[in-house]
Formats: sequence, C-alpha cells, structure tokens
Amino acid sequence: MNYEHLFADLATKTIRMALVGPKGGFGRSLLVQCRALPALEIAALCDLDLDGTLATLASLGFAADAAKVCNNAADVRAAREAGRIALVGDHALLDDIALDIVVEATGQPEVSIKIAQAALRRGVHVAMATKETDSVAGPYLNQLALENNVVYTTPDGDQPSNLIGLVTWARVLGFEVVAAGKSSEYDFIYDPDEKSIGYLDQRHAASLASCWTLGADIPATLAARSKALAMLPQSATPDYCELNVVANSTGLLPAADALNYPLARLTELADIFVPKEDGGILERTGVVDVFNCLRRPDDVSFGGGVFVIVRCKDDETWELLRQKGHLVNKNGGYACIYLPYHLMGLETPASLFSAVLTGRPTGSSKQLPHARMVARTSRDFKAGETLSMGGHHHTIDGADALLIDQAKAGNAAPFYLAANKRLMADIAKGTLVPLDALDLQGSALYDAWQRNPSL
Repeated sequence: MNYEHLFADLATKTIRMALVGPKGGFGRSLLVQCRALPALEIAALCDLDLDGTLATLASLGFAADAAKVCNNAADVRAAREAGRIALVGDHALLDDIALDIVVEATGQPEVSIKIAQAALRRGVHVAMATKETDSVAGPYLNQLALENNVVYTTPDGDQPSNLIGLVTWARVLGFEVVAAGKSSEYDFIYDPDEKSIGYLDQRHAASLASCWTLGADIPATLAARSKALAMLPQSATPDYCELNVVANSTGLLPAADALNYPLARLTELADIFVPKEDGGILERTGVVDVFNCLRRPDDVSFGGGVFVIVRCKDDETWELLRQKGHLVNKNGGYACIYLPYHLMGLETPASLFSAVLTGRPTGSSKQLPHARMVARTSRDFKAGETLSMGGHHHTIDGADALLIDQAKAGNAAPFYLAANKRLMADIAKGTLVPLDALDLQGSALYDAWQRNPSL
C-alpha cells in the first residue's frame, strides 16, 4: 500500500480536527504528530483542565498564543477567526466550531457518548479512542454515522484498530483466521542468571528453568509458568474492552469468557493459539484472545502489538517462509503473522485521513454486538452500594471482567455501563451484574446501548 498515493489529497486539503482529552498519553502523542502535518489543523481542544492543556501545548513547543481559552460561542468565533486553537472546557461549545473530525479520548463513557452523538448528528466524522464507550455503544454509533453519511472509526495507534486492520488484511488476502489477539500491556521479563522476573518496577525471585521451553504438553507448561509467577497480575480489564471492540468489528468470538492469558514468548504463539486437538489451547477457532509477553532482557518486546494465527494451506510454501524466519508452528499447520507495536496517537492521523479524505473507517463499517464485556461480582453487594470504578486500568472494586458471547449475555449489563452506577438490588458473589439491578436513570450511555442494532 502506497500511502502517499492513497492520501494524495493532503497536498491540497486542510483537515480541521477537534481533540477531546488532549492531556493523556494518547492525546499528547497525537498533538506531537500534528506538528509535523500541515494538512491537519487543530481547530479545537476540549478538556476540563484548561491550565493543564495550555501547559501541555507549551511543553510541546506550541507558541504561547497558539490557543485561546473560550467560555462561550463568541469566544470560539473570535479564536477561530484569528486562526487560533479554540480551547474549551464545555464540550457543547464544539458544536460552534467548523470541524471535519472529532477525536474523542476522554476515557469517560458517559461524556464521550454525548460528544460522539453530537458530532455525528451534525455531519462530523468521529474517531473514538475511548474504547470503553465503543465496547458498549460502538455498533449504535457506527449505525448513526452511516445514517448521517459520515465515518465512525476506531483510531489506528490503539490496539483494537490495529488488530482490526490486521484481521481484515488477512481476510482480504484469503487467509483463514484461526485466532486474533494482542499482548497485554506490560512485559514479564525473566532473567535466568538472577532467577528473577521483572514486571514494571517490580522484581521478584522466580525460576522458570523447568518451564521455559514449551515442550510437548503445552497446557501443562503454561500452567506451570502461571503458577511460578502467581505473585504478579496476569490479566487486565482494558484487554477485555479492547477485544470486545475487535469482536464486534470482525465477528470473531471470545476464546474463553475469562480469556486465556498464557505467559508466552513471541516464538510460541503459533503453537499456543491453535485448537486443542493440534496441541494448543483453543476450544474453538475464529476467536479473539490475549497473551502476556514473556521474554528475557535481551529479547525484543512485542511492543503491545497484535497478531493473527492463520492456517497453512501448502506445506512447501510455509516451509520456505519458516526458513526465512517466519513463525510457523512445529507441526507446520499454523503460522503467526504479527505487528510488534502500537504507537498511540503517532499512528492516528492515518485514520483521520482515511475518514475525511476517503470516507472510509479504519475500523469496521458493519459493527454488530457479537460479544459483551460484563462484570462478575467477587463479593456480595447490597442495594445502595455503588460499583465504583477507578485506577489506571478502570477496574470495578469487587467485580471481575469477562468477555462472553452476545448470544449468552442475556440481561448482563455491559461492564462500563455498570461502572459507577448505584445498585437497586442485592447481588450475590459470583453473579453477572444484571441490568435491572442498576440505577440507570439519566444515563446517556444506557440510552445509546439500547439503540445498538441486533445480530
């Protein structure tokens, strides 16, 4: 694919963008890339922390007068007429700005759903980086975009969009996608000399000598690794959210309700994510799943990347590719194709260009609710309590995330719809949080979820 040909119109067009949530890692990295792209004009920035946003711009080298704080529509008009970025704290003021696309990156579903709906209804494209919102109401927002002749898309640079791209690339080329997945957020770095494992800034004594090599009994080896590293977290709530988005966009179903999370080295993926009858861990094919990247200090990281496992259809072809260094499993029946990176907002302009210049999403244009991320209680809850969500990983205190088939979800509430809602009834430990136990009065996200198309 020659991207300079695909986006040749960049030489003559200017794309007016609003970024909501510019202070986070995603927003900041997108602002970095905008500075190198004259065709991408930052028309507006929206954040409750106006001083913090101005500080972010200053730290990136923007001129002191690049942005103007706007408190009303008149301020917005004055800022734009002067060629300055309109900096707003109230997202409703975005409606007063001429825009081609809104990038939504607040991470706050009840807010982001309102921002996305308002933009789509007035004919503005939306790139949804708040995957929590997409996991609940992505199919509806996609449908709303089609009704208004605009694009709703996941943005490249986030794992969901990158994985959707890899899956659809494989399908267009005629590959059978057996499994598609991603690595979880942080690597597990094993030092065999010190017999220790590093994870973020933690270091623990651990020996993987007896299970470092995958061996003939793959499930047993993976179980031994998990047990040896039981002192470390081996799952993360955002993974369920991201793979919910991918499932809805591709039709691939969850490999397991709790996802599998094998501690796996990059070279092992084509042996692990294959059917059980072929020595792997999968109960079925055509699935999404996640692994924890296990490596030595001198091994390359997977970089938070994405992969597909495809079925090999000609032994001679794949043996040739194995000789060239490609990952083919030991039986020669499956291969792993992967992208060992996701670069956050540095990649996102490709999605913005695709939406505005070609009218096509880098996500799916046929999104349907194939899976549902839900919350299962890990303790008893009483009516009147709140399912409080917090932390970097947006966990609900007292509940675990699962990703289940839409067909068996029944009355279970989507995870991010349940988050921060007050309970109207008791819920026993081990129960999927039901919709009818939640106080959903006034929830814009619930209203949007109810508008999702059905399969």
